[in-house]
Amino acid sequence: MKTTSLLRATACAILGTWSAHAFALDPLSYANYDQVRTRALHMDLKADFAKKTLSGYAELSLDWLDKSARTLDLDTRELTIAKIEAQDAKGLWSPVKYTLDKFDEEKGQALHVHLASQAPKVRIHYRTAPTASALQWLTPAQTLSGKRPFMFSQSQSINARSWVPVQDTPSVRFTYTARIEAPEGLRVVMSADNDPKATGKGGWKFNMPQPIPSYLLAIGIGELEARTLGGRTGVYAEPQRIEAAAYELADTEKMVEAAESLYGPYRWGRYDMLVLPPSFPIGGMENPRLTFLTPTMIAGDRSLVDLIAHELAHSWSGNLVTNASWKHWWLNEGFTTYVTTRILEVLYGEEVALMNLQLEQEEAIESLKDIPPAKQALLTRDPDNGSATYTDEGLAYPKGAWFLRTLEERAGRAVFDPFLRGWFDGHAFQSVTTDQFVAYLRTNLLAKHPQVMSEAELAEWLHGPGIPASAKYAKSQRLSALDATTAAWLKGELPTAKLDTKGWTAAEWMKFLNDIDNKTDAARLKELDAAFGLAKTGNKEVAFRFYRAAVHAGYRDVRPQMQEFLMSVGRQKFVVPLYTALRANTEDRAWAETVYKAARERYHPETQSSVDKTMAKQ
Repeated sequence: MKTTSLLRATACAILGTWSAHAFALDPLSYANYDQVRTRALHMDLKADFAKKTLSGYAELSLDWLDKSARTLDLDTRELTIAKIEAQDAKGLWSPVKYTLDKFDEEKGQALHVHLASQAPKVRIHYRTAPTASALQWLTPAQTLSGKRPFMFSQSQSINARSWVPVQDTPSVRFTYTARIEAPEGLRVVMSADNDPKATGKGGWKFNMPQPIPSYLLAIGIGELEARTLGGRTGVYAEPQRIEAAAYELADTEKMVEAAESLYGPYRWGRYDMLVLPPSFPIGGMENPRLTFLTPTMIAGDRSLVDLIAHELAHSWSGNLVTNASWKHWWLNEGFTTYVTTRILEVLYGEEVALMNLQLEQEEAIESLKDIPPAKQALLTRDPDNGSATYTDEGLAYPKGAWFLRTLEERAGRAVFDPFLRGWFDGHAFQSVTTDQFVAYLRTNLLAKHPQVMSEAELAEWLHGPGIPASAKYAKSQRLSALDATTAAWLKGELPTAKLDTKGWTAAEWMKFLNDIDNKTDAARLKELDAAFGLAKTGNKEVAFRFYRAAVHAGYRDVRPQMQEFLMSVGRQKFVVPLYTALRANTEDRAWAETVYKAARERYHPETQSSVDKTMAKQ
């Protein structure tokens, strides 16, 4: 497609403005990291399940960049500060003054530590609030055994400040060590080196030698057992789930090797995983050395292991090369989604990867109708003041991956793969902006292969709404064949009894259910349920789509199974859309409210907040 000179000029003007903003301070952090940066963190904390608090101290080792600076500004949320000490050049500690700003709902409170000189270390004694946004304290009833409590963290994106006073921005990276005290019989694990043979005597001790941003600080405490999967891979889970988890995750070592074959060495030592209780609100969290996982990925047949591939891929995109602030979120998630498909292709073949990719793209297109155009760009700006607004979080995954796949298909893998590996190698353990990636792209790909993408199209991908018209859609032969089967079934030409589903993958079931949603009635869904037991399937991705279709079709025979699902699954991806669908139907609304009243206490605070908003809508 030809580009007019006006479009080229406009695109260059848009793209060229980034440099002035590339290193602006993170608007979601109070930290003065242009003056002083945290180099290392040590935590010494005690977990009190009765009070739902962590208490102790955090010790920050500092690098002073501005020789005139005498104040350390940190991010906090609901922390009670007991005292703050600073270390002098001789290693002696003494109390220092500090102030806390007024509380802000979004950002928490700025903590200003006032120093007489540039201290090499500062130690903050504090305790968390029972309502700390990063921490969920589960009662025994919310765990599998029903005997012991459980606690886990979710620091992304700006919740680390609710359990550690830090420079809570992905622009700052630090190493960390920790000593954590917990009740006897409970194991502590962290996003650091975890020793499966540790006993916790004298406290559970951890070391993270690679520098990470604060959102990758993570902790879990509960009844946990460990299983080794490979030479550098393992899994932790509640005792009743450990065997199922170990079976489901058996291919993890192969995944690490597949990723290394594409993008270079795995640089984090071990890759372990923690399968959390059901209330974990998201699919997975890529905490380095210890990925946190939803139990909903345990289907019993390893059909949802693309989630593991995704979290592992973050070991390169996100953990190794990190978005400098959350307006550059697509650099984490879009890159990771692209890398996930490549890992799946190495392990399971092109057709399996292509099916997953086509489904991902179709669901992205479907999501556009619910996302304001201003939120559909990978990187957008408010035209009035130049400040960044945020891409819809969900869309950043497939759209970013689609952009990279477009570059790959046009340049060819012989060119694109070394280009992408060079990005990871050249920016390892750094926090980066879109501006930096575009500069790298222009220099290392487009300057040598200008036919790959014009400046106007680049601007369209990064700043335009939706998916550019020039985008090539993934097309799987198996899913194309499924389209014909689905159409025949919907028309009544293919009876349910004649549906040949024996070889269907989870992706095929998900696409089939997506495509019949809102297009069939309760009687046909009852036939499907009777033939294939969809209401009782162990695959939560398939079950969710079947329940959603059932709500839309008025098939209420599945209410008992759907209630069990909503009572036992806390993943927002499933829970929020189901309550939304139920709430929209007057015949289901009262039932949904009754279920939510019983289920709410089992959900993570983030999930509660999302469903509360859904249930309050008129």
